[in-house]
Parts: sequence; C-alpha cells; structure tokens
Amino acid sequence: MSENVVPFHKHTDPPVPDAAPTVLTVVQDAPPARPVPLWVRSGRAVKTAVTHERTRSAGRSVVRHSLYTFNGGRIVARRAWDGRTGARYERMIRAAEAAGNLEAAEEWEERLQRFRAARHHRRMDLLHSPVDAAKGVAVGAGMSVGLLVALGIVMAISTGDAGHVVTPLSATIDFIALLIRIVQVVWGPALTIGPFLALLALWSVGRKQHAAPAWALPVNVRTGEGEPITPSIVVKALRDLGVPALARAIKEMGDAGASMLGPITIAGCGVEVDVTLPSGVATNEVQAKRRKLAENLTRHEHEVFITIPPAARTVRLWIADSGALDEPIGPSPLVTDETLTANYKTGRAPWGQDLRGDAAELSVYQRHLLVTGLSNQGKTAALRALALWLALDRSVQFWIADLKGIGDWAMFDGIAQVLIEGPSDDHVIQATEMVEDAVEEMNRRIEERRRDPAVVFEPLIVVVDEAQLAFMCPVKGEDGRPYGGAKATSRYFMAVRKIHNQGRAVDVLMWQGTQDPTDQNLPKLVREGAHTRASLVLGTESQAVMALGAKAVNGGAAPHLLRQGLDKGTLVVASDGIAIPAGQASITVRTHFIDDEPAAEIADRAKALRDGVTTLRVVDQGEERDALADLATVIGDAPRLRTNEALKRLHTLAPDIYGDQWTNDRLKALLEAHGEEPKKSHGVMVVHRDHVLRALANRDENGSASASE
Repeated sequence: MSENVVPFHKHTDPPVPDAAPTVLTVVQDAPPARPVPLWVRSGRAVKTAVTHERTRSAGRSVVRHSLYTFNGGRIVARRAWDGRTGARYERMIRAAEAAGNLEAAEEWEERLQRFRAARHHRRMDLLHSPVDAAKGVAVGAGMSVGLLVALGIVMAISTGDAGHVVTPLSATIDFIALLIRIVQVVWGPALTIGPFLALLALWSVGRKQHAAPAWALPVNVRTGEGEPITPSIVVKALRDLGVPALARAIKEMGDAGASMLGPITIAGCGVEVDVTLPSGVATNEVQAKRRKLAENLTRHEHEVFITIPPAARTVRLWIADSGALDEPIGPSPLVTDETLTANYKTGRAPWGQDLRGDAAELSVYQRHLLVTGLSNQGKTAALRALALWLALDRSVQFWIADLKGIGDWAMFDGIAQVLIEGPSDDHVIQATEMVEDAVEEMNRRIEERRRDPAVVFEPLIVVVDEAQLAFMCPVKGEDGRPYGGAKATSRYFMAVRKIHNQGRAVDVLMWQGTQDPTDQNLPKLVREGAHTRASLVLGTESQAVMALGAKAVNGGAAPHLLRQGLDKGTLVVASDGIAIPAGQASITVRTHFIDDEPAAEIADRAKALRDGVTTLRVVDQGEERDALADLATVIGDAPRLRTNEALKRLHTLAPDIYGDQWTNDRLKALLEAHGEEPKKSHGVMVVHRDHVLRALANRDENGSASASE
C-alpha cells in the first residue's frame, strides 16, 4: 500500500530544471597582506620591552638602590658635619625662633656657646700636643724597654742563662715584625674591598631612611598601609604639602621640624596632634591641602580631619588608623538597653560616637533641628533615632509629616498626635496646614504665658521629613498664596519662620529633614533658624555652607568630603547641644543605625509609657485616585476641553479630592510631569485628549504614579 507524502515546507528557491547549465563563479583570492616593515616591528618590540612591568620594576630598583647609596652618603656627611660644627645648635635656634619659643632659643644659644668654648679649648691644646706627644712617646718607649729588660733579667736569674736578658725584647720585636707582615698581606685586598664596604654602609643608611623618591620605593613602603604615625612622618608630610613658605621653614629647621608638633596622642581609632605653623603660613593653606596631606600620611582623604584649635597659627590633625572608619560602631543603646528612658529638659540622646570613639550625645532642649544631606545616606534614620529616644519621655508630643511616605515613621502611629505619610501635593498641603496649626498652638501658649508666667507647657515637636517637597510645592491656596516657595507669600515658609522666631520660648520646636540643599528647596532664613544643624555627605562646599554655615565650614567642617555610599550615617554637626572640642565649630558623629524592626520595638516601649494616643492619620481622610486617569475620563471622546471645564468635571467626579485647591496651574503641573502640557486654542487654555492619552502612556512606561498627584 503506497502512501502519498504531502510536503508542508514551501521552498523559497525556484526549482532548477534538470537541463539547466552549471554556472561556475570564480572568486579571486584576497591580495596578500603587506609585510610589516622591519623598523616598525623593531620599534614595537622595543616599546613593549621598555614599557613592560618587569622593565619598569627593574628601573625603579636601579634608581632606588643608587639613590640609597648617594643619599646615604649625604646623611653620613651631614651627621659628621653636625658632630664637628655647631650646625645642629643653629638649626635648633632657628626652629625655636620660627615657632616663637624664645626661651628654647635662648637655651640652645647657651648650648652653642658652651660647644664653641669647648672646641676652642681643644684647638688651643693642639698647639702644645706635638711636644707633649713626643715626650709621652719617649717616656713610654723608655719605660717599655726598661720593663722588658727587667723581665729578661728576672728570667736570666731564674734560668741561670744570661742570654735570656734580651729574650722579651727580641720576642716583642718579632711580634711587631709579624704584624707588619700581616698588614702587608691584607693591605692590598683591603684597598680593593674597602670602597665596596664603605658603599655598602652608605647604602644601608640610605635604605633605613628610605632616602629615595616615593615612586621608586617598594610597593609595601610606597603604600604604607597601617604605617604608624610618628613625628618624622608628620613633618615630612607637611614639608611635601606644596606650601612654599612651609617647606622653606621646615628645611631651615632640619631635623628640628618636629618642634612644630605637640604630643601625638591616641584619640579613639586614630591619633591627634597639634601643629604650630611657622610664620608666614596660614591655617587655611593647610586645610586646602587635605587630600595631599592625607596621601602624604599614607591615608585616604576621609581618614584625616583638619580643625582649628584656639591656639593661634595652629591646626589640629586627627589621623585615623587605616580602615578604622569603615568598621561599624555597634548598636544603639536604645536597642541594647530596654530600661533606658529620656528627659526632654535634662537628658541627651545617644546619637552615636565621635571620631575619638566617645559617645556623642545630643541635647534637644529648646533647639530647632535641621538634618540634610544627599539622598539615601541615612538622613531619615538619624532624625528618627532622636525622635525614638525623645518618645521615651511621655510628656513630649509629636506632630509628624513624612513626605516620603514609604513607612519610615509608621511606628509612631499611637505616639504622634498627627501623622501624615505621602509624597503628593495633597500631603504637602496637609503638612503645611499642620505647621500652621503649630503656629496657632504657639501663639496660644504665648498668650497664656503672658497671663501666667509660671505656666509650663508640654513640649511639641513638629517633624517634617523630606521638607524640600514642601518648599518646592507649586500649588496655591484659595487666597492665591503658594504653599511652597521662599517668599513672604509662601505658607509653609512663613509658618516655619514663625516657629523658628518664637517657638522655643514655649517649647514648640521644628525638626526638618531635607536632601540635596539649594537656595530653592532650603531657603537661607529657614536653615539659619535651626539651632542644631547636621549634615551627611554633600556634593559641593557651597552646599556644606548652606547646611552648616560658613563659620563651621571655615573651621574645618567638611561634609562635602565624606564618601557617598560609604559614609552612610556619618554626620557633621554644628550645635551647642553636643560636646564639641574647645575652639572647634563642629564635630563629626558616626550615628547608630536603628533598623525598622528594632525601631518598632522602641516605639512599643514608648507607647507603654503613655496613657494612649489616638493618632490622626490625615492621609486617611481622603480617597486616593488616579488624577491622570480621571482627567481622561472627564474628557471622554471630546478632542479637547477647556481647563476650567475640565476642573469642574473633576470636582463633580470627586468633590473631596478635586476641591478648590485644584487650579489651572496644578492641572498644568500634572501634565508637565508626564511630558505634556495644556495649550491655548483661540486664546483659551484647553486640554487635548491626545495629550492626556500620551501622558498616560508616558506614565505607564516610567512607572505608575500616585493617585492624587
């Protein structure tokens, strides 16, 4: 039984008839490659050989050992010169004068006079020494011959042989002859080997002193990881800093350059030393060279801090042990000690550790607070840690607006009287109204204080996290005043300013957290109204000035020199509420990190201390909607719609959401956020249906947006 096979594959090439002629295609061979000229190949080989790492290592080795010998000779010659002359004393005098220590200069001058007097006495003795030496040689020789003859007489009497009288004398002569023969034999090789031994000795001196350029030194010496800090290392680092006046002064001081240094003391995970700069060198010249100074000290830039102590013309160097700042500092006492309590008036919050390793504790009593820094560097964690500690004081009230809205402050539900969570303009409006309510509460307390000066109020802490959203909010209220901005018409700005001006007198305090500060999202009057200003890593020095003030930055505060991503939780703090070393304007604090789970446990302890607080979660008062989708709904099939008509339809659709705060500007901002905007048609602002649909498509591509944006 035969089967018919039906092919399902369609051949794309047409069938070729059996009688079709065979077509031959001739493909020419590629032309042979042109040979590389000999001089090119030779040049490449020479370049490869010269630039090879082994060649470079060998070159560095030759230069290093050659300079060891040469500079070793210089060191030995200088030591010999110092031993024979008063050069050492003169350098000490110049060093003392440069440091302004006149007492030490006078002491070294007296030593120089004594040295010169002793040298003069020795030189005067040389005038009489040849005669005295000749007399001494004659007397010594006569006594030696007489002693040998007397010994021979004793031997002759003992043996009865008169010839033994000259035996000791002849033995001595034979011994001297033997020494002469030994010298004759050794003298030739000694003259040959002696210079090599001398060079070896000079090389050894140079090697011990690392007397060669840094690039020629071995890798372990060049990197110097973990090298202890000594006076000579500090002086050398300052000498090579690139400040001409400082280098000249140290060169004149010579080995006495260490006289600029105070005692090197252990300070936490590093050491600290005060450096008195010579005349003509300003402290800011050293501060500006922080990176170069750190590298000269074989440290990374973030491991060296330069501050200005009270003493004039002095800089204080804190130098960390290599890698010590990358180690964690341990958990917060709030986590490890469940019996810990707080006191708003007399207590101090356990915030972290300073660079010395001592506990850094902050007093928040009647102090407005500002914490700033780049995004995702630990700002919220640092601000929340203070609030968690203060929550353990049952008398303290909290009004909190978390404009990030991802649950960082959710554990304060049941502690805070007001809790706002969300990033939309509606949440910003609610936060602004919360701060304005705090102003009214402040005014009520002030009026009550006037009637009764002895009245005591419970502290009210108003917290706004991500406050830059409030300053940048474009929405206007019913009265036409914008919620954001930095002018006198801004509702949020003016409310914060009022609390800064009078709030601390009645214990109404403003705590703000903001990121990436600029004059637009953190106005000057607001940031300068905070008593405690703390900054995490920032991008520029100008931002550091915004965050901490010019005085702190000029005094050595440098949050812009912290490492983004590596120094998370490290704050530079300017405040009178924390112990700062005398003469300094700021202190660097490595804060304890409290994760969400232990933070919730601490919050539970705070709730147990309270009688019960009903938290008004303002975000729950309204229904969340997708404004862009609602706009598309109210337009329907119409190609375009007037903005006024679109706002009316939105209000009809959801009156509680699209109230009077929705204006033409807010509608425009909604579309602009997704790459579209209303346009005019015949002089009237309209919303095009196609634009709204494109905005929805753009939004879907970039991720969903909040319902009430």
